[in-house]
Amino acid sequence: MSLIATDNKSIVVGLGITGLSCVRYLKSKGHSVEVVDTRTNPPALDRCNAEFPSVQVHCGVFDADVLSSATQLIVSPGVAISEPAIEEAKRRGVRVTGDVDLFSQLVNAPVVAITGSNGKSTVTTLLAEMAKQAGIKVAVGGNLGTPVLDLLDDSVELYIVELSSFQLETTQRLNALAATILNISEDHMDRYSSKLAYLQAKQKIFHGCQYVIVNEDDVLSEPLMVEGMKSVRFGIAKPDLRKFSTIKEGRQTFICHGFEKLISVDDVAIKGIHNISNALAAMSLGFAASIGMNAMLEALKRYPGLEHRCQWVRRIDGVDYINDSKGTNVGATVTALDSFGASNTGKVVLIAGGESKGADFSPLRGSVSAYGRSVVLFGCDANSIESGLNGVTQVVSVNSLEEAVIEAKKLAQPGDTVLMSPACASFDMFRNFEARGDAFVNVVEQL
Repeated sequence: MSLIATDNKSIVVGLGITGLSCVRYLKSKGHSVEVVDTRTNPPALDRCNAEFPSVQVHCGVFDADVLSSATQLIVSPGVAISEPAIEEAKRRGVRVTGDVDLFSQLVNAPVVAITGSNGKSTVTTLLAEMAKQAGIKVAVGGNLGTPVLDLLDDSVELYIVELSSFQLETTQRLNALAATILNISEDHMDRYSSKLAYLQAKQKIFHGCQYVIVNEDDVLSEPLMVEGMKSVRFGIAKPDLRKFSTIKEGRQTFICHGFEKLISVDDVAIKGIHNISNALAAMSLGFAASIGMNAMLEALKRYPGLEHRCQWVRRIDGVDYINDSKGTNVGATVTALDSFGASNTGKVVLIAGGESKGADFSPLRGSVSAYGRSVVLFGCDANSIESGLNGVTQVVSVNSLEEAVIEAKKLAQPGDTVLMSPACASFDMFRNFEARGDAFVNVVEQL
């Protein structure tokens, strides 16, 4: 049965950029559409009213009777499908779907899909550079940038989509050419009942896919069901036949496929152990999508990485300052700590803090103990992070990010790294992680 209502009413739940893209698509097909949003002034309200003045927008508390009047609800990723009014509508026979589900029915070119707790934006954009280097007409979006319905174009030869667990909750069968869960660490525990529930949402990316891309360094990257699927595997160590990995030869480390050395790690533009893992993931996905090896290697030499993702900012008095504002969960910060701690001779002064999303911060202890000189905390959940660290290193709490940078400069020694990787969301003090990262860069540039 088609998920797209042709004659009956669709209600779009949530009016951000994704919700607006759904309205735009459905109206272009002549469908009857309404919108609901709990916010009194949703982000895309003015644009929706300007583009579609006839579309009724209901703002305020969700009304189960309004939702139940639809044939289908298209739920934006920022809205939990566990909302009581949505569950009631579902009980009354209303279909609950999302924009990725609509996209999967409509797309007429291969799709590569990427999810994971950390690294997915880097892998998505790196893979896109590989495809462009090969001369492939590629469209990139999803959780990163453009909503998937706005990507649809008959001229596209390959779609590369980053997907969050929220988007995958409403995705039944993506039918991707290749799909991967890069890694799993606790995130969004304010929305999920357990890490298992979070993993189960992520696992939906594999439904109907041809190639499963498996990270052998994270057991939770494995699909729960593999029947009928081919696999491409990658991992930092232990090269094996047909696997993307690394191999050491003297003082040099090479990315390899099987036992064939492809490129020196020194020639890869993005740095850090975690980014070499991201490079291996992108190569594995590109291999499954038949992107030429020469194009992939050329992209590795040129791709500089993304802002706010372990972005080198400046060296002052022998100390490197790193902006990892995208480190919005504990797993991302552990990865950054391990990557910079293992590859540098000095210690790490960690700047962390923000809105915790109910996270457990105890997994930070091992990396902070191994590589940390001290930790500087700011934001509404600083006390929770300090409790999770349980005295493994010196902890200083301050009132602002600017104070945190100034304090970190006092604590750091030549050869050290000041790493701003908050392990938290930014919404207690900043509009988004980009604004937080920009603020960090601005303060560092003024030191």
